[in-house]
Amino acid sequence: MNVLSNGQNLRIINLIIVTYFFLLWLVNYYKIESGIIRFFGELLTIPFLIAQLVFLVLGALYLKKHPKDYITLGSYLLLMSSMTAIITSFSKKTDTPFAKPT
Repeated sequence: MNVLSNGQNLRIINLIIVTYFFLLWLVNYYKIESGIIRFFGELLTIPFLIAQLVFLVLGALYLKKHPKDYITLGSYLLLMSSMTAIITSFSKKTDTPFAKPT
């Protein structure tokens, strides 16, 4: 709960999480293939997803106590939009590997 006592810590952590997923998206978008990038992507993605959920809850609790902290609200909204983008990317239809070639 120490993070709740300092809005700056919460903002920094929120921005680190958003930056990680943005960089992951950039790597995927530009199709950068590297063993070290894949290694760190596999290693860090699930912990960052869990951290994203935790800090969404912590951010909501912090903003309930400090409603006029607009910078933290901005970082919280970025984190929420990142989570929304991730959830919608899970639900997108993709071609199955067993589809018949046309």
